[in-house]
Amino acid sequence: MQNDDRRMEACIQQCRECSDACQDALYNHCLEMGGEHAEAQHVKLMTDCIQACMAAADFMNRNSPYHGAVCAACAEICESCAESCERIGGEIMERCAEVCRRCAESCRDLSKMKKAA
Repeated sequence: MQNDDRRMEACIQQCRECSDACQDALYNHCLEMGGEHAEAQHVKLMTDCIQACMAAADFMNRNSPYHGAVCAACAEICESCAESCERIGGEIMERCAEVCRRCAESCRDLSKMKKAA
């Protein structure tokens, strides 16, 4: 069980990092750049990613029996956000995509672990 606790703590940290990275990229880069950076679909996706990561971290912190389902949804949203950031490109967007992919992987692994339990 100790290993599961460490995995959950690592996933919570990944979710927080992803939420922070997306928020920083969105408000301090995308909205200032305008153009494709500020397209409605991209902004909505980044906002969804921020919120999904915060929700997943909260569900895990409370050890909710539904955290596996929330983590699975978070993984899907993070993956979509990473694809959108990569499509736009540039150093800041690539960094955001990288963080999103790490979070997606961590959440996906945790949701699978939860299903197996």
